[in-house]
Amino acid sequence: MIPTVADGPVIWLLAGEASGDVLGARLMAALGRRRADLRFIGIGGQRMQESGLESLFPMQELAVMGLVEILPRIRSLSRRLDDAVRHIESERPDLVVTIDSPGFALRLLRRIAPLGIARVHYVAPQVWAWREHRVRKFPGLWERLLVLLPFEEDFFRRHGLDARFVGHPVLQSGAETGDAARFRARHGLSDDARVLILMPGSRRSEAPRLLPVFGKMLTILRRELPDVVPVIPVSPVVAGTVLKATAGWAVRPVIVTDVADKHDAFAAAGAALTKSGTSTLELALAGVPMAVTYRVNPVTAAIARRLIRVPYVAMVNLLAGRRLVPELLQEQCRPDLLAATVVRLITDPAVAAAQRAGFADVLAGLRAAGAMEPADAAADEILAMLPGG
Repeated sequence: MIPTVADGPVIWLLAGEASGDVLGARLMAALGRRRADLRFIGIGGQRMQESGLESLFPMQELAVMGLVEILPRIRSLSRRLDDAVRHIESERPDLVVTIDSPGFALRLLRRIAPLGIARVHYVAPQVWAWREHRVRKFPGLWERLLVLLPFEEDFFRRHGLDARFVGHPVLQSGAETGDAARFRARHGLSDDARVLILMPGSRRSEAPRLLPVFGKMLTILRRELPDVVPVIPVSPVVAGTVLKATAGWAVRPVIVTDVADKHDAFAAAGAALTKSGTSTLELALAGVPMAVTYRVNPVTAAIARRLIRVPYVAMVNLLAGRRLVPELLQEQCRPDLLAATVVRLITDPAVAAAQRAGFADVLAGLRAAGAMEPADAAADEILAMLPGG
């Protein structure tokens, strides 16, 4: 654990889900390399706590997604918001940094505005994708916005908001460093086994929607590819949920919770099915041919379709400006369609090669100017916001 110094500047950090926890831990490491006297408090997961964060309550209490899925949690989330506000009021940190989780983070930033504490939000709300009108509510929520995608800087500046592109953290993920032979040896897989990555999501509200479809898809897939081995990389937060949901599968999956083991699985993989989001960029960095699939509550889907303003859901497609990878969403998230898509990805070298060529172009645009690592660029922006910085 990184030691903290009681009389140094205090940075209050918030991460509400697994991806934010990883991002927060890297940010804390970069900040610590620049100033050893920083103290970190707030809300975060295991990785941030291992990096020295004093967490107010378990991050998992905030990990929920979906317009309908969140309704049963509103009361408990409201209580936790009150807890976070009181903690900031009592601790009076020198700076507040919220990471992603806009549903909780933006409410928190608004509530603490009267305290006069400098605020930074890291990972922009994706209002460019849907509900663009919400950007009118952002002035006054933060003093600086750190964005991950190259086009976001201009988008927010057009709306009068100070945004800084710091590069995408996937570039520091190590997803491309895996060892296929090590993965096969560790899990007793033959050289001929066809590894298929299944990524149902990092939230407990996501995985149960995709896993039943994946299980049925595998039954169909095995008829054509009998040597396929499903591998499910998940965060420890949802590992129990995944284990229970896959207990009855005809094909026993390899469930991976270790980050290095996940990267080894990527290196061994012939294809992947993943939800939309950062996981698509991880797989692209590792060169894994993929299709994106997703299923949410039908009411959530109906509302989202009326609001979404971008042509693609998959981040790699959005950045490429074309349908680089297949998108099988909602009604198309069907076992037969998924199985047919996986067969093409695994057995057609031309399909895989075309995707990999497109991945290279996408990834080249994700690094900020100066070739600085994303966490270091973000740390410099954040330290500049400290009093006397």
